[in-house]
Parts: sequence; C-alpha cells; structure tokens
Amino acid sequence: MAHFPHPSVLLLVLVIAVSSMNSNKIVAEARQLLEITLPEIPMPEVPEIPMPDNKIVAEARHLLETTLPEIPKPELPEIPKPELPHLPAFPQPELPKLPEAELPKLPELPPLPKFPDLPKPTLPKAIPLFHP
Repeated sequence: MAHFPHPSVLLLVLVIAVSSMNSNKIVAEARQLLEITLPEIPMPEVPEIPMPDNKIVAEARHLLETTLPEIPKPELPEIPKPELPHLPAFPQPELPKLPEAELPKLPELPPLPKFPDLPKPTLPKAIPLFHP
C-alpha cells in the first residue's frame, strides 16, 4: 500500500479543488443580486400630535391633586421576637503537649578563603585601518 507522508497537504489541495468548482456559480448569483431592483415602498403619513398648553397641564395636575384622597398608611402589628433556646457551653478541647525535639548542633563552616585582588583589564587602543 502507498503511504503519503503529509496528509495535511492533501487536505489543503482537496479544499482548494472543491472550492474552485463552485466559484462561477457564486459570482453569477452575486451579479444577479446586484442587478435586482426593489420596488419603492411609500412611507406612511405620521399624524402630528398637538402639544398641550402649559395652562392645561397645570390644571390637570391641580385636578389630580385635589380629587385624589389621601391613603392612610397601614398600621402593622408588632411581631414579638422569637427567643432562641440557650445552648450549653462546650468545654474547650485540650491539645496534648508534644515533646520538644532536640536538634543536633551543626558544625561551624570554615571561613571563606581570601581572594587576591586582580588588576583591572585594559583594552588595547584601536588601530586605524586607513592611512591617509
């Protein structure tokens, strides 16, 4: 049997081949959509709403304030607070004392050796490449 080492390439070629077969139909349909003329729909007439005068608005507000009776606030009865039963006090738990562990003493580290002072390196001066 044959073995193709890169199946992703084969998938890409397959997608390109299938998409190229239908491209002429899509272009033709798009052209037809551009050439279609839609009928014009007449806009409906919007009736104008007359604005009320300030005098009419003030009279209506005054009429509402005078004709509406005041509603008394309802009196709510007092509800007694429920009493919770007394819970007995629980004793505090005592943790057992752990014995202290004795850690062994670590030996002291020797002091670091002294390093000699090294001279600072100096770079050589640049040599000119071109001679005039």
